[in-house]
Amino acid sequence: MIFIKYETQPKVSLLIDLHTHSNASDGSLSPRALIQEAAKRGLSAIALTDHDTINGLEDAKNEAAIRGIRFIPGIEIEITNKGPGEFHLLGLGITRPSPAFLDTVSELSRLREARNREILDKMHEFSVEAAYEEVQALSGGHSVGRPHFASLLVNRGIVKNREQAFSRYLGVGKPFYVSKAGLDFEQAAALIRESGGIPVLAHPMSLYVAWGRLPDMIKELKDKGLMGIEAWHPTAKPRACRRLEELGNSLGLYITAGSDFHGEARPDRRLGISSGGRKIEDTVLEAIPELLTAAC
Repeated sequence: MIFIKYETQPKVSLLIDLHTHSNASDGSLSPRALIQEAAKRGLSAIALTDHDTINGLEDAKNEAAIRGIRFIPGIEIEITNKGPGEFHLLGLGITRPSPAFLDTVSELSRLREARNREILDKMHEFSVEAAYEEVQALSGGHSVGRPHFASLLVNRGIVKNREQAFSRYLGVGKPFYVSKAGLDFEQAAALIRESGGIPVLAHPMSLYVAWGRLPDMIKELKDKGLMGIEAWHPTAKPRACRRLEELGNSLGLYITAGSDFHGEARPDRRLGISSGGRKIEDTVLEAIPELLTAAC
């Protein structure tokens, strides 16, 4: 009897990205161009998670279908935070937006415009005269955000680049800074879940919460509806990311990873790559059944 030995080939992991932005919020690429860039980089799946809007999802979904890329509709929501840091919540897998979800997103859009006009007023106080239409033109007709005000300051020769615009004028505590309106966490988590998505704590290190307090805080959020934690994000060091991953696993939360890609607005961030140059492999997505179902 002859025995034939078959050698099994190791599974080749594909790149994905579960946190990206288009010019529907503060990214530089259109939703379609974002998907085209993902295809160039060989991504097999991508989530579009624009700030407080889902306006880019349909275009991105259609382009992803053409390119043969799994698409996960998402959003990134500002959460009201009494602490010193930023509190953002990703909603991944928004496949059936509820009426309440749509109404809330519409209100967030209205509040965003009110914030933008307040920023413009602050600029006027410093004798930087500009019409709102000029800032809108810099956004390409899409949602206006601080990067567009940064571009205006660059165009006027007030700063050399966008980074300087934020460090001198638009960053937290700077002359032109205006805080964003946010949602209550429980409200945001409930809206995401009733819309088919999973609520994921974005870049936890941005909360600026001490490690000694973080486990209890995240456990409390889980009790209020949190389902996942973005353990891998470019702004955190790999050691911190591994620690966040361990914490998430210990609490029974889904672990996600993203590049927080913005295009030209943040050229240091690359699709499919997270902290320390780590590739975001499709095993991350495979471990989240709800997202596999939601991906189209």
